[in-house]
Amino acid sequence: MAEELQKDLEEVNELLTKACRQRVRSVLLVEQRKLETELSDKSHRQPPVGDSEPKKPAAVVMPLSTGYTVKISNYGWDQSNTFVKIYVTLKDVHNVPAENVQVTFTERTFELLVKDLNGKNYSLIVNNLLKPISVQGSSRKIKTDNVLVMCRKKSEQKWDFLTQVEKQIKDKSKPSLDKDEDPSQSMMNLMKKLYDEGDDEMKRTINKTWVESREKQERGNLDF
Repeated sequence: MAEELQKDLEEVNELLTKACRQRVRSVLLVEQRKLETELSDKSHRQPPVGDSEPKKPAAVVMPLSTGYTVKISNYGWDQSNTFVKIYVTLKDVHNVPAENVQVTFTERTFELLVKDLNGKNYSLIVNNLLKPISVQGSSRKIKTDNVLVMCRKKSEQKWDFLTQVEKQIKDKSKPSLDKDEDPSQSMMNLMKKLYDEGDDEMKRTINKTWVESREKQERGNLDF
């Protein structure tokens, strides 16, 4: 049973090295911690077999550390003509070995992984960067209580956002008013957008306004 758990753990670790999607990595990390706990419990409970001298339990290979992984959600960024720079504050990060601070780049993503910092691992995954970056030209720097991730731009253009998602959210918040469209139709489209994206209170308010508007229109048509 322990051997099967060890094989499962090795396969999960291999999948973690290949996974890029944050939701997939979160599921794999939960499964990884579960398997590590089961293996650890079995190694402590396993009774001595055969001889008078107890046998040592098989060693469990821990891919990161015994601590759990904390997802980093707070960071800052700015840019120069050639780089987009992401600043991640982590207390005492300068005290861990440099090989424990790893960044994996692709053209549109990067993942920062800090291992065994005060008994915990830290992970930051940023997907769907606004524009492509140069994988070979990108790097990271470790400073006092801070990690600087440097994404080299493929073209020296200004980035208005860090990711495509941020841009889409901003664009979505702008009402689209077509100059050639009938103003009343534009208003209807905007009301529909507010209704689809609003909470229950917003929906009730819009429904009430819509009913009152229809009733007023019908009364006007009868007054002739």
